[in-house]
Amino acid sequence: MSADLKPFTDEVVLQNPLHEKFLTSSLEGMSDDLKRELGDYLEYCGARGLSTEYLADCYNTIVNDTRTEQMYFWKHGKYRYERFKDVADKVYLDRNYMNKYMYGLALTSFLWPNHAELGEFFERTFRRGQKGAYLEIGPGHGYYLKRAAELGAFETLTGIDLSPTSVDMTREILAHAGFTDANGVHVMERDFLEFSGDDATYSCIVMGEVLEHVEDPGLFLRKIAELSDPDAHIFITTCCNAPAVDHIFLFRTPAEVEELIRSNGLEIVDSVYVPYAGKTLEQCERDALSVNVAYVLRKR
Repeated sequence: MSADLKPFTDEVVLQNPLHEKFLTSSLEGMSDDLKRELGDYLEYCGARGLSTEYLADCYNTIVNDTRTEQMYFWKHGKYRYERFKDVADKVYLDRNYMNKYMYGLALTSFLWPNHAELGEFFERTFRRGQKGAYLEIGPGHGYYLKRAAELGAFETLTGIDLSPTSVDMTREILAHAGFTDANGVHVMERDFLEFSGDDATYSCIVMGEVLEHVEDPGLFLRKIAELSDPDAHIFITTCCNAPAVDHIFLFRTPAEVEELIRSNGLEIVDSVYVPYAGKTLEQCERDALSVNVAYVLRKR
């Protein structure tokens, strides 16, 4: 039985009254299945001892920090930071902030329609019952990795993240769902570019919301191509003109993303574009408004 959403949403509005209209609209457009998933996630967090007040604060931290970065972007036409070292200590290596950031980001997966659409695309295109070896780069809060474990039939599942907080959170949500080392699950704290995989290749590779966080996204795409089986299912997401506290690589159009994909040993099988609410893709490109993109790829 899923948790009641009202205590959480009421607390979000209590802490952040300006967000009420957005939240009401989001809930009205949310499917029953997605509401059930959100309730399950809130129940999971509650079982871990996280209060409704804390979870609302986590979510509002994402909302408020993103708004601040949007204002900077609209004024200056660029992201605030361009180097990984400028955000590492502020975000990834600050356990208190990273906890709030990851729980908040997980909640946006349900409450922000653009993030929810990416999740729906992930589920719709995922190969049910996929066997072999699964690799995820930057699992963050671990929700995609958990779903992959539930939807697939992988012999091994590997997650790589450079944030110790994300590694812990991913292990916890997987263990809660019944996936541990005994099921071939390994989540490690490591820089993906230094990961060898012991010369293994993977039948499924997922990298959600990573490219905009790194200085040279082409290196990540090239390494994914190297680690992929010839028929691997590869799923990635990123964003254009979408400032956030730790976004450092600015894609201005989906075409820029796609050129980078093709020039690094991969080709596009399927894609989805999620423009800024109420705007077309053309309007977003003209006015530098945010666009979320997701791709199913294969090795060239």
